[in-house]
Amino acid sequence: MKAGLLSQSDLVVTAGRSRVLAVDDDQRNLTAIREVLSPAAEVVCARSGEEALRFLLKEEFAVILLDVLMPGLDGYETATLIRQREQSKRTPIIFLTAINKEQAHMLRGYDAGAVDFVFKPFDPAMLRSKVAVFVELFEKTREIQRKAEREQHLLEETLQAQVEKLEAERALRKAERRQALILGALPLALFVEDIAEASRAPRFIGGDIEKLTGFPDSTFSGDHDFWISRLHPDDSHALERADHRTLGTREYRWLHADGTYRHFLEQVIPFEGEGLAGTLLDVTDRRQLEDRLMQAQRLDAIGKLTGGLAHDFNNLLAAILSGLDLLERRASLDQNATRIIGLMRHSAQQGTDLINRMLAFSRRQQLQPKAVALPTLADTMNGLVAQLLGGLVRFEWDVEETAWPVHVDVGQLELAFMNLVFNARDAMPSGGTVSVRAVNRTIDVDCDDLAAGDYVVVTVNDTGSGIAPEILPKVIEPFFTTKSVGKGTGLGLSTTYGFARQSGGTLRIDSVLGRGTSMELWLPRSREQVEQQSPKPQAPSLPEPVQALPSVLLVDDSASLRKLTAQSLRDRGFEVTTAAGGAEALAFIEKEPRRFDVIVTDFAMPLISGLEVIRVARNLRRNWPAIIISGYVDGDAIEGRPADVALLSKPFSDAALVESILDAVRGKG
Repeated sequence: MKAGLLSQSDLVVTAGRSRVLAVDDDQRNLTAIREVLSPAAEVVCARSGEEALRFLLKEEFAVILLDVLMPGLDGYETATLIRQREQSKRTPIIFLTAINKEQAHMLRGYDAGAVDFVFKPFDPAMLRSKVAVFVELFEKTREIQRKAEREQHLLEETLQAQVEKLEAERALRKAERRQALILGALPLALFVEDIAEASRAPRFIGGDIEKLTGFPDSTFSGDHDFWISRLHPDDSHALERADHRTLGTREYRWLHADGTYRHFLEQVIPFEGEGLAGTLLDVTDRRQLEDRLMQAQRLDAIGKLTGGLAHDFNNLLAAILSGLDLLERRASLDQNATRIIGLMRHSAQQGTDLINRMLAFSRRQQLQPKAVALPTLADTMNGLVAQLLGGLVRFEWDVEETAWPVHVDVGQLELAFMNLVFNARDAMPSGGTVSVRAVNRTIDVDCDDLAAGDYVVVTVNDTGSGIAPEILPKVIEPFFTTKSVGKGTGLGLSTTYGFARQSGGTLRIDSVLGRGTSMELWLPRSREQVEQQSPKPQAPSLPEPVQALPSVLLVDDSASLRKLTAQSLRDRGFEVTTAAGGAEALAFIEKEPRRFDVIVTDFAMPLISGLEVIRVARNLRRNWPAIIISGYVDGDAIEGRPADVALLSKPFSDAALVESILDAVRGKG
């Protein structure tokens, strides 16, 4: 191949120039065509129809110059094949011919796809002119295509940007809706303030303020002083927004639309230079839970203190009563002295009753729970309690037969009813109505003061003056009373609360000033059968005689009570050995295990308890008769007491102690 001509093997296409395919089996013709057309286009030369078709598979041409007469595939056949291919069927074909100038041959060429004929020898100017037309048309078409592609690309980019914008807006709206739902579900509101404004009222911008306060948004935008006006008087200082020191967290009470004060926690931060932004959170439930927890902890601490005091006072009262018995038996007393001792014993018994009520609050009293049908108490309440209320107070006992039986100590239950009813009476000095009703309730899950289960709720309602909210949590504390001096001990509600808690229930109080008070006594349902009333008891039989009075080991860490109790037993003929504590008692027991017929021991002693004394003693001598005496009953601490060991509460009478000793010796403990 001559220099300057391009073949399939060494085809090099100049970037940006249109290409012309020249097909001729004569190399001279190809060289001439290239020389003529090279200024206008890049000429690609093929020496056969087959080679031309291979070029067309790889390249795109502005025009094809095709010789009619060629060995192998002639021009007509090559043109036909070119037109059958999708890539080249629209490429213009100019036939080159030297002999076929007849009309029939030209028609055949046009039918094969030719757009023009050039006769050899061709005029260079004419050939250049004809090819230039198709090259220009090809370049214009290609430019249009490029513009169309650019426009299409720009359109696609614009559409993609629009789609992305729509998706971003949709995602933003979705996020805003989700945020609104989250804020709406929380007891929370968002607000902003303008420091420059004189009112400094919050402008709410998010959250459910109507759910939070009970008022719509428009209420706060219309009246700038409305928010401040509903602050609790004691918390008005909380919103003194005078300087930067107000930034941070503060809590205050705000009057809700329903008339109750809600606890709000407000957090404020700087916003856009001259403004403030913050959140308002309703923490009422959390505050109430914290208050109930603190109340429970305070009551528990008071209960432990009360139980300890009761134990010490019972020791003192037991010593006083025992000493009075000794005086009566040993001294010759005239009528006046006997009366004085009687008054002293009565006062000591009153002290015992007071201590028992303290033990009821601390939940350390001795209870004998059983199944009790509430309707059976109607006669007691209507016949006894109602008569003591006075003529101005109307009493209504409305307990239906459908009320479940409850598992409680019946004596303590009657006392609890009387405490609640008399407390209601005292709240109505001008008269009113006290009503007692009972309903069955079931709690599915544990709550802060009740376990899940079935309960009977006995409600005592009055129409009295009500209880102020600030003192309502204190009314069940022992010795707290709003009555004047001498009108109450402050133990009525506390003992009722202690009885309810020790029985597995609780006491709930709801009161509104000027409308009255509702006290709910929650009592656990009994699954046992209610016992039928037993016949009237017959006269007690005389105690069985014993061969000789038993020898007693008396153990008590209270020196005065120990001495008086020992002296009282000796006066009745008992042989008594005393020990000042558990260690001394165990020393006696280990030294002479057969000396003592019965062990009488205090329960609560330092280092070694009475229960441990009995346990060690029974390791040496099985079923050793024993009695525990105690100033209080702590169910957890005395849980391991053997069934045949009697429990005698201080203060006790000499007769009760003697009877317990004789029963223990006979095996009736």
